[in-house]
Amino acid sequence: MSTDIRQTAAAMADALAAGETTSVELTRLHLDRIAAVDTDVHAFLHVDAEGALAQAAESDSRRARGELLSPLDGVPIAVKDVLTTTGLPTTCGSRILEGWVPPYDATVVARLKAAGLPILGKTNMDEFAMGSSTEHSAYGPTRNPWDLDRIPGGSGGGSAAAVAAFEAPLAIGTDTGGSIRQPGAVTGTVGVKPTYGGVSRYGLVALANSLDQAGPVTRTVLDAAMLHDVIGGHDPRDSTSIDQEWPSFTEAARRGATGDMTGVKVGVITELAGDGWQPGVMTRFTESVELLVEAGAEVVEVSCPSFVHAMAAYYLILPAEASSNLAKFDAMRYGLRVLPEGVDNPSAEEVMRASRDAGFGDEVKRRIILGTYALSSGYYDAYYGQAQKVRTLISRDFEAAFEQVDVLVSPTAPTTAFKLGEKLDDPIAMYLNDLATIPANLSGVPGISVPSGLADEDGLPAGFQILAPALADERVYRVGAALESLLAARWGGSLLDRAPALESADVTEGTHA
Repeated sequence: MSTDIRQTAAAMADALAAGETTSVELTRLHLDRIAAVDTDVHAFLHVDAEGALAQAAESDSRRARGELLSPLDGVPIAVKDVLTTTGLPTTCGSRILEGWVPPYDATVVARLKAAGLPILGKTNMDEFAMGSSTEHSAYGPTRNPWDLDRIPGGSGGGSAAAVAAFEAPLAIGTDTGGSIRQPGAVTGTVGVKPTYGGVSRYGLVALANSLDQAGPVTRTVLDAAMLHDVIGGHDPRDSTSIDQEWPSFTEAARRGATGDMTGVKVGVITELAGDGWQPGVMTRFTESVELLVEAGAEVVEVSCPSFVHAMAAYYLILPAEASSNLAKFDAMRYGLRVLPEGVDNPSAEEVMRASRDAGFGDEVKRRIILGTYALSSGYYDAYYGQAQKVRTLISRDFEAAFEQVDVLVSPTAPTTAFKLGEKLDDPIAMYLNDLATIPANLSGVPGISVPSGLADEDGLPAGFQILAPALADERVYRVGAALESLLAARWGGSLLDRAPALESADVTEGTHA
């Protein structure tokens, strides 16, 4: 048997259904691909070859019995290392959790297993999801398959790079301020942040509880929709989970793939453009908007004035919540424990101080300090309280905008992928990468990043962001699939078909007896 691992996940599912391949073969091919290229890409922190092949064999047995668990049964997947996995380490990219194996699965992971998707392993990330480049991982940076000298975005650069490098057809990421969408933009992949509460956070190691959201990382909008249908839905173990019936996102994507945008009102956010935005990114964005107009959409400019304060509010709210959440990593119960040098019979506080100093990286320490300060007596109202007021204004801007239009659009990130190390010593420059994505997390609305083409300056991918009202995730899939279809007609295929994708390694097909 031979299989093309450049295929979409939907095509792989069809091949499985037609008997053209097996889950074991698909899984072996992706494990072979990981072995061939991940030394260069470093998308994975942990690869579970034995477990993935065992799950794949179970899928093939079910298929033979006609007992499939889902349309994606047998298609392998990678999971960001911030979601707990039974029997497989969960480190959150941090030394403080090095070697920790959780005793339970996150709900997202449990649903993947219940749907029959073999889990290839856990992907690299900025430590505790704090970063925009995956350079803050304690285990070394992930590299962008389009150019190994560039970042793959963050914090979920490992998941995006794994999909872009054809190491996995599907992946799970988490999005706190753009950590699914921004990596999607710079790697030419599709990334979705669902409505807050639409996908369970149970078992997701928290960075900022009011912002974190797990979601799909894929090569097409349809693949993302199919994966969202697997992982989404109410979870009674998550107090923030929305208890309602959701429509089929797969059907929404299929409807959108016709390319017909008649009757859809699209709002271009005026605050997310102008000075500081890379010209090539803006050119691809403008072209994409024009395609939507040609397909029948009505496009208007929409102002969301509070968006200009979103980043400042976010970088008070997130550190405040992170400071509280990371207090539990104290060397007393699990994780790294370091004894202070030169201290006989150290106190619990001294062990805690030494362990946190050794276990946390610079960016995590920076945000803990900032968050603790913002929450401290005498400063709470001036900083954290004011940030929450700005958050309310941003939500009101969204509400007003969605009274005028069905979806809002912008470039996903201001620039294409920058060089590794280029912004590592400049936190503010790093934070600016999330300028366009942060408002959605502050308000809880869903968003998708769809590849919009290659910037003229450097030939690297740019992303097109689509935002919809809370609970209206089907809109991002419909419009995203339409744009993807229109752009594919212009390009003559998928953007990733034009990717260098480590050309020295054969990704076209592999053969197993």
